[in-house]
Amino acid sequence: MLAILGLDPAEIRKPDIDETPLKGETPRVYCNRIAAAKSDALPAAKNEIILCADTTVAIGRKILGKPENSDEARLFLGKLSGRRHKVITSIAVKNSEKVWQKDVVSVVKMKKLSRQELNDYLATDDWQGKAGGYGIQGPAGAFIPWISGSYPAIMGLPLVETINLLQAAGLPSRKSL
Repeated sequence: MLAILGLDPAEIRKPDIDETPLKGETPRVYCNRIAAAKSDALPAAKNEIILCADTTVAIGRKILGKPENSDEARLFLGKLSGRRHKVITSIAVKNSEKVWQKDVVSVVKMKKLSRQELNDYLATDDWQGKAGGYGIQGPAGAFIPWISGSYPAIMGLPLVETINLLQAAGLPSRKSL
């Protein structure tokens, strides 16, 4: 996604944080907290800009995280099947002095999945490591007839908001943008 913006990160670091939702935490608050925690866990050197993001899938107030196994992925996809749900992506950008944060909420409709479609999708293992057990940019994209919001945010990085925050943090403007 960063390549679309003409950006090539110098380094990719994975923050070590606990992503367990807090009791009673709403999906949007949770997503923003996790993106901020990722940012907090990575110190920024002078002249360094750090970008962190988190994407959360939610049905109402229920957070559907990354399934631990295919049984949990089946459960999540069963809940999403034939319904609208929200996909929230929060980005946090920081330099050595300040943090900027923004979230984007999109609404996604998943078609009613047949047992065969569900089994075939689970067999791809594409559900692994994906909030809600699916990624719109993969085979599950065939299950999504309608969205309202930002396709790149549903994929995990809202491009407009990302470039705006990166520029606020000091990323030089690029002619190609």
